[in-house]
Amino acid sequence: MPVPPPDSPPVHLIATGGTIASTGFPAPRRASRDGRALLADAGVTGDVSASITVTDVETAGSYAMGWDDLRRLHAAVTAALDAGAAGVVVTHGTDTMEESAYGLDLLLDDRRPVVLTGAQRAADEPGADGPGNLRAALEVAADPEVRGDGVLLCFDGEVFAARGVAKRHTLAAGAFDGSVVHRVVDGRVRRVSHPVRRPALPLVAADPPRVDVVAAHHGADGTLLRAAVAAGARGVVLAAVGIGNAAPDVVAAVGEAVAGGVTVLLASRVAEGPVSARYATGGTALVEAGARPVGEMSPWQARMLLGLALAAEPGDPGALLAEHLT
Repeated sequence: MPVPPPDSPPVHLIATGGTIASTGFPAPRRASRDGRALLADAGVTGDVSASITVTDVETAGSYAMGWDDLRRLHAAVTAALDAGAAGVVVTHGTDTMEESAYGLDLLLDDRRPVVLTGAQRAADEPGADGPGNLRAALEVAADPEVRGDGVLLCFDGEVFAARGVAKRHTLAAGAFDGSVVHRVVDGRVRRVSHPVRRPALPLVAADPPRVDVVAAHHGADGTLLRAAVAAGARGVVLAAVGIGNAAPDVVAAVGEAVAGGVTVLLASRVAEGPVSARYATGGTALVEAGARPVGEMSPWQARMLLGLALAAEPGDPGALLAEHLT
């Protein structure tokens, strides 16, 4: 990987909008502030602000993002790293931050820190948390001890590995949960653990094929899964109940999909814990029908993995998936 020249900016900021950039409180909020305004909100001024280069990719809510946005974000991060940045901070809406973080982590092969952050309260809302989160993320991205940890998500003083991070609360400042890699305490970055890094996936120019998430629930049958396949899905993530179970007709629909060349991943709708083929007519039957368990990965991150794997290997992404499902 390229080594940043001595006179290069320590950190590059990429702004994409989200609550951290939104104003309008107490009326409906709308993303409106660019990256320079966010730095000013965070009290980053003078020579420190001047040393931080900024790219404004978009100013929008992350709930509207798709594959094209991920490609543009990846291009902006890659350009910043190629220009010699020692680290990159991305401000992003919290709604799909866990998916963008994991998508970037799957695609980037660079030891320098890439840190996503955002806010739960708008920039003009009392107690706005965006400025503190941004300051902490800048500290993390500038710390040489963070190199090699992959893409990270920094929120409320905790720094999570991209894989497995999930938004757990719609309003609370401590919105995310996952594997804590660092904590930012009194302006210092303190290591907690070392994340496992996996091989990067190739980025392709075209959108990945359609991948849908279908949830199991009390009384569910295979109708929605069959509808996803009929709509052209080349991959389906089943958000199963419990440890990875579903009703008999859902199992039958999984078998039909796999027989038709559709890749099916088996996740759980439960927030924590792994999936396991523990019950004969539930998880065991799903695996026998061809579903591939994803361990502790959320359905949303499993969809990101499957989409990118199918884009790289449209026929059978099994080998690529195997590297990331262990």
